[in-house]
Amino acid sequence: MARKVVNRQEKAAEADAAEKLAAEVKRKKTSKRKTKKAAADVRLRLYWGVFSQNLKRVSVYEFDQRDEAVKRADELSKGGKSPHFVQKVKEEIKPE
Repeated sequence: MARKVVNRQEKAAEADAAEKLAAEVKRKKTSKRKTKKAAADVRLRLYWGVFSQNLKRVSVYEFDQRDEAVKRADELSKGGKSPHFVQKVKEEIKPE
């Protein structure tokens, strides 16, 4: 009967060692997380773009010149040609 007690004690010690090892591995995994750098602020500028039916940009106008962009789209659409349309375009402002 003494042998069974020793066996149980050994098994309990092995189980405790396994739990400690698993906890240590888990702790190592969580401590290795890397934080991402915050993306640099990208400044965008808004324009009006005149596009063809194939989504090719034909011309670009400043945001306050929407009327000119609409006129240009109408001129290009006249005479049975493919329709053109006006859409907002955002472009990145590159620092000098």
